[in-house]
Amino acid sequence: MEKFRKIGIIEPILKSIQEQKFEIPTEIQEKSIPLILEGKDVIAMAATGSGKTLAFAAGIIKNTEKGKGIQALILTPTRELAEQVSNHLQRFSKHKHLEMIAVYGGVSINPQINELRTADVVVGTPGRILDHIDRRTINLDNVRILVLDEADRMLDMGFKEDVEKIIDKCPRKRQTLLFSATISSDVVRLARRYMIDPVEVSAEAYVDPTKLTQIYYDVPDNLKFSLLVHFLKNEKSELVMVFCNTQRNTDFIANNLRALGIDALAIHGGYSQDKRTRTMQKFSSQQHAAILICTDVAARGLDIPGVSHIYNYDLPNDSKEYVHRIGRTARAGEEGKVINILARRDYDNFQPIINSRNFNIAKGEMPEIERVAIKFVDNRTREFGNRRFGGRPRPSYSGQRSYSQGRERSGGYRSRDSEERPRYQGRGRFQGNSGRRNFRRRY
Repeated sequence: MEKFRKIGIIEPILKSIQEQKFEIPTEIQEKSIPLILEGKDVIAMAATGSGKTLAFAAGIIKNTEKGKGIQALILTPTRELAEQVSNHLQRFSKHKHLEMIAVYGGVSINPQINELRTADVVVGTPGRILDHIDRRTINLDNVRILVLDEADRMLDMGFKEDVEKIIDKCPRKRQTLLFSATISSDVVRLARRYMIDPVEVSAEAYVDPTKLTQIYYDVPDNLKFSLLVHFLKNEKSELVMVFCNTQRNTDFIANNLRALGIDALAIHGGYSQDKRTRTMQKFSSQQHAAILICTDVAARGLDIPGVSHIYNYDLPNDSKEYVHRIGRTARAGEEGKVINILARRDYDNFQPIINSRNFNIAKGEMPEIERVAIKFVDNRTREFGNRRFGGRPRPSYSGQRSYSQGRERSGGYRSRDSEERPRYQGRGRFQGNSGRRNFRRRY
């Protein structure tokens, strides 16, 4: 505890830290907290799980007084991350009794309106914060500290204009803290425009590369799902995350795993917020299924301890996303394993990853596996070895190729999860009649 005290953390937070049994500050906490407490603008490059929430919480809790309006605003890219950050802030502020609320889309806005009247600190997603601004149900005139958490992800998801509109509603005389796993050109431009003489700090990757095993398997298209099943049944694991690029594939895998008696949870942007919240609670509590099938947009930024295996059923579209995925395991001295399952359609996405010097990925020898029949595609049951399909006669099929290959391809491996980004149509237009305004409101 003495090390936390030396970097300037106030006594009420120290009590909470002690209750949560934290022993020593992380690297990003040691580097950023003294600067934050001095009131400086800070750009911190830190990965998920590096302790960044406590870093900005130290400044927010110290400088916030109960009952004087919203004095701190934290923007996050996803609903789950907003909820997680809000929960952490509540724990850290336990002995100062501040009112912390999370504001995001997918749930009723009316309870949020009531809570905003007495809130001291707000954590929210850009779309819902803008909704409150439009309705005049949030007052940002007293904001002293603005935090952009997972800034790179927010900009990647197309929230640049929304974030800038929110920043313009905050007082010019404020402290701005920017936390990002990567410092992209967009992040740099945002910092130059809205931050005053920011100090840059960074921490080494929280993942221990000596404890992380990365491997890939070349697999025929018709055995991709069967190989995943083989590993899930035979690899000794704790919590497991299986990443997909689309909502369709997420449901496809989860449904078929459950049909095989493998207890798996699924989460993606197409589910209601209530279902997403319950799913993450079940998974992180480890009281139910230890396998989570997910898209990047639903799981980005979440700090989930105890993940021993990461499976890339779909390879991410860029190497930055690969870094985020593998960063969920081999943390805090624990062993971790990343298994990439490559069918022919994954080669384009995998090429820049395997060519990068940042990753040490070995090629695995294909094990002997049992071919698994796929039953569920788009919530319909396909029966193999007979002529049934949707009640109409079909030729007889065996194995997996006939359905998994074609149907999985139709999911669009070049596109991202539909909640992640509206598809740009040129000249400021987005696909669909709802437009950008309705898209951001989903958050």
